[in-house]
Amino acid sequence: MTQLNTPYPSTAYITGFLRSRGVDAVQDDLALKLVLRLFSFDGLNKIRSQINPSRNKPSAAIEHFCEEFDQYVSAIAPAIAFLQGRDSTLAHRINSRSFLPEGPRFDTLDVYECDDDDSDGDPLSWAFGSLGTQDRARHFATLFLSDIADVLREAIDPRFEFVRYAESLAASQPSFDPLASALAAPLNLVDTTLREVTLETLTRHQPHIVLISVPFPGCVYAAFRIAQTIKAQHPEIVTALGGGFVNTELRELAESRVFDFFDYVALDDGERPLLALLEYLKGERPQSQLVRTFVRNPELNRVDYIHCDEPDIPFAEVGTPTWDGLPIAEYLSTLDMLNPMHRLWSDGRWNKLTVAHGCYWKKCSFCDVTLDYIGRFDAVAASLLVDRIEAIVRETGQTGFHFVDEAAPPKALKALAEELLRRNVVISWWGNIRFEKSFTPELCELLAASGCIAISGGLEVASDRLLNLMKKGVSVAQVARVTRAFSDVGVLVHAYLMYGFPTQTVQDTVDSLEYVRQLFEEGCIQSGFFHRFTCTVHSPVGKHPEDYGVRLVPLPPVTFAKNDVEFIDPTGVDHDALGTGLNKGLYNFMHGIGLDADIRSWFPGRVPRSKVQRDYIARALRSSAAG
Repeated sequence: MTQLNTPYPSTAYITGFLRSRGVDAVQDDLALKLVLRLFSFDGLNKIRSQINPSRNKPSAAIEHFCEEFDQYVSAIAPAIAFLQGRDSTLAHRINSRSFLPEGPRFDTLDVYECDDDDSDGDPLSWAFGSLGTQDRARHFATLFLSDIADVLREAIDPRFEFVRYAESLAASQPSFDPLASALAAPLNLVDTTLREVTLETLTRHQPHIVLISVPFPGCVYAAFRIAQTIKAQHPEIVTALGGGFVNTELRELAESRVFDFFDYVALDDGERPLLALLEYLKGERPQSQLVRTFVRNPELNRVDYIHCDEPDIPFAEVGTPTWDGLPIAEYLSTLDMLNPMHRLWSDGRWNKLTVAHGCYWKKCSFCDVTLDYIGRFDAVAASLLVDRIEAIVRETGQTGFHFVDEAAPPKALKALAEELLRRNVVISWWGNIRFEKSFTPELCELLAASGCIAISGGLEVASDRLLNLMKKGVSVAQVARVTRAFSDVGVLVHAYLMYGFPTQTVQDTVDSLEYVRQLFEEGCIQSGFFHRFTCTVHSPVGKHPEDYGVRLVPLPPVTFAKNDVEFIDPTGVDHDALGTGLNKGLYNFMHGIGLDADIRSWFPGRVPRSKVQRDYIARALRSSAAG
């Protein structure tokens, strides 16, 4: 389970590559099928049948679901069709506030109530501005689905989430035991539904080998349930596991029970390991010449890692991703986040594409720069990239692109923009960048002309001392100039923000929020989000904690997942308490509220006065203009 509105790109990349090498490859999205099966007339009836009527004091969500059940089953199919873009006129009925049953999730609308005379009594006008009919209805329909998800979670499976399903069973989990126990438990409604869609897919395609892509910890439990179904019903089918979760957390895999479900586990880019695996399965190479692949040694009941050192497939030769076989028309465009960049993430069917493999900077101390997906940079010509874009538009009929690079190179983006304009290819695109000085006002104007509608980038901790310690290669003043250049040409700017970095003091945190306040005040950024810093074993901080003034907490013996690692910071700052103030301030700044207030007012406890001059960003922008 990753997102409902658009396919995760890994299967599209692998399918396109395998077909380019003459392999008969097909793909499917069982996560979407699971959701659509559960959130249907039959699915809701099954949920209702499993609610225990003798349950002591049912939750508000369950109580409302049972009381208004007829309205729920009546509205579910039309609401799904509306979110799929198949029935836009239903928006008027949804907006009447009488068509959908409104459970506890709709109580959040009360938060948006405001006494502003311009609001016309509309609780959403303050939070969203003047929403159009479609957007307003999409938000209501999203709340409707969230109400049902709450019922499913409380009555059927407490681990259920649209995005992070059963995440705790896998994320940095040193032992396989919790996941093994969950997989040995009786199947619940979610499990049986996933089993049904898995078997239906196997019947339709009759595969010899099944590759399961697991990008995040919240996909792991379901992936193992899928593999469990395959092994129980079709033990002759070969199963292989790969994806982002595997690449980051299973690099030291030593748990043989994993291979009760998967025959092979492959690391990093899948193209070369898959070619080697397919050749091995056809008898064209020995097992000893597999590439970056874990297997179980049955004689010793241990896990062996086999790596015949062969070069990876160049990015220019991986082929064009294909979405053929994925139910493009069935994805759901939801609208649940007030954050405008998060809205882009969940709303609309974006073709996900990579401008270049890896990160051209690969120095940030908090990032997994030692791993292949970041550390191995490999670019392609703009002409080839636009060839891929045109092929994808022809196939999907969609002209929206999300470039999923860790940080898209400015030189590559400039060449891409020029090629798009030269060929008169009309697309809308957004992606992640570094706020570096190469993004001049002239380049920002060119990118906007080529279809750039939004960019995101890491400001992290808005402190020059900490930015230097992070090896970001940017300063706060530089970020202000770059973000303003994008904003001036109508490009939405989102800042990734961070707190809790090693040696970050309370003063650093207060000053950081003041910088952020000024960036909003000066129209440099329109969106942002604070993340709590997490140290990973693959980052420079995790590799060399002494360079950052911290000490790592020793990990327990690890046979399964290894990624996050706790650390002891001598500053002793309570970052969780400060995080409340950071998020409260940021939330209000995004809505133009409290920009003239003392920055200390956002924090729940006593904090020092900011040492940042109140016009620091304005002066940085003026000096740039004068220069």
